[in-house]
Amino acid sequence: MMLEPRESKLFIKSRFARRGIYWLPNLFTIMALCAGFYAIVQAMGGRYVQAAMAIFAALVLDGMDGRIARLTRTQSAFGAELDSLSDMVSFGVAPALVVYHWALQDFASQRVPMLDPWLSTKLGWIAAFVYCACAALRLARFNTNIEVVDKRFFQGLPSPAAACLVAGLVWAMEQYDVHGPDIRWLAWGVTMFAGLSMVSNIPFYSGKDINLRKSVSFPVVVGITMGLVFLIAFSSTLPEMLFLLFSGYALSGYVLRVLGAVYRKRSPPSAPPEP
Repeated sequence: MMLEPRESKLFIKSRFARRGIYWLPNLFTIMALCAGFYAIVQAMGGRYVQAAMAIFAALVLDGMDGRIARLTRTQSAFGAELDSLSDMVSFGVAPALVVYHWALQDFASQRVPMLDPWLSTKLGWIAAFVYCACAALRLARFNTNIEVVDKRFFQGLPSPAAACLVAGLVWAMEQYDVHGPDIRWLAWGVTMFAGLSMVSNIPFYSGKDINLRKSVSFPVVVGITMGLVFLIAFSSTLPEMLFLLFSGYALSGYVLRVLGAVYRKRSPPSAPPEP
């Protein structure tokens, strides 16, 4: 049955009104998207510290939208899709462009010895694109495997952690007036490592099994307190601490994989069942 134009508009309007969009969690997602876009704009203007700080701001906002949605019971398929698109910009495109403008574009103007001239001038954008493509693949895999993977561990390095690893390098080096072209090979290696780690099968602890309502032992409380004191005492070296923190997290998955392999090798084989 065909609807009149006026009836069709009313039908679409009423259907949209019934479904609706939860504005509070999506507002934080849009703010995270804005931070990622701001990072790109700042990098194009040569303000790399502000660009790196914007990526860290996107990390905080991205962590808040999901928690707000769960607390207010406003989860929706629309919010999940919007969050993935925002993550691709803030933690995929933005870090790749920031590190490219900061250090990797220097490969285009300088030939690398013992390498093909064409390849040596393209190393920068190849690393940036590898990171960007791996971020897209990581997000797609996460969305399709969200119901079947162990929630205690991420499969591959999470894209926010990879983005903060790259942004942390930029921010920390700029604090010491070390500019991208001076350490272009280090920036290239970190970018490639972060990108390939995202699409690896290495498990990274997610922390989703931590229950804040559950009581903890006294040594854990002391450790948390000492950690807060350490952060306050060394707040002037925040960029360096953030870079070291995310570097440690990025390496933790590989350490867990090696320790797991060693444990399985040393553990005695299980006895066969008795007949």
